[in-house]
Amino acid sequence: MRNLEMVAYRREWATEFKETARKLKKILGENLTDIHHIGSTSIPGMAAKPVIDILVEVRDIGELETFNHQMELEGFVARGEHGVPGRRYFVRAEGNVHTHHVHMFANGSDQVKRHLAFRDYLRKHPVEAERYRSLKMRIAEEGVKDVKLYQERKAPLIRELQESAEKWMEARNAKTP
Repeated sequence: MRNLEMVAYRREWATEFKETARKLKKILGENLTDIHHIGSTSIPGMAAKPVIDILVEVRDIGELETFNHQMELEGFVARGEHGVPGRRYFVRAEGNVHTHHVHMFANGSDQVKRHLAFRDYLRKHPVEAERYRSLKMRIAEEGVKDVKLYQERKAPLIRELQESAEKWMEARNAKTP
């Protein structure tokens, strides 16, 4: 069981993302179409588990298994879809402490749109971001140490925010020709 660690926002998370993105670009080469910093570490001011979440868009999801060895050389362990159809998931950890999660999807998948809408919505809506940050801190302060229980406790607010984020993104995209 992984234990929950919640920390205040750290500016170095953006640098860690850039360094890891550079390595992933080198590994994936022409199959990579885009790479994004997602999750709480990508939202300035957000409290977070100190895990860099990276979303990678690729041309051919079926080719990703050919990169597993190179990913392992960089410390990433392949976990397959790990409960999300169409995803290839990799974890980098130091012992039982996760440091990076890499989520790979086919270019333009609905999962990509969903993750980016959530991130961008919280970046542009500080009141909503504060609601989310406060809930995360409250759960941690209540002594919750089990990551799975933490995720269950914040799930209702995430669903609400995700719905708002998708409506916001839809309206924003409708305004842009």
